[in-house]
Amino acid sequence: MATMTESQLRAGVIFGDNETAEFVYMPASELGVKHPMCVYEYEAAREDMDLEEAIKTIRLRSLRPTSHPRLGKTSC
Repeated sequence: MATMTESQLRAGVIFGDNETAEFVYMPASELGVKHPMCVYEYEAAREDMDLEEAIKTIRLRSLRPTSHPRLGKTSC
């Protein structure tokens, strides 16, 4: 069973913290894919991570749905 966080990621919702400039999201090209990759942006870096790792990062960093400076509220 999917968690709420997973469902939101799969719908394109961007999680983040604007004060620390950290964001986790699933790119539009990954939406609907069986084993999607997500993106973790922080400082000037950008890393790819699998869905499980993205969910762990969101929980660990206490990231909430937010608006990305370039992408807006969703990645689609």
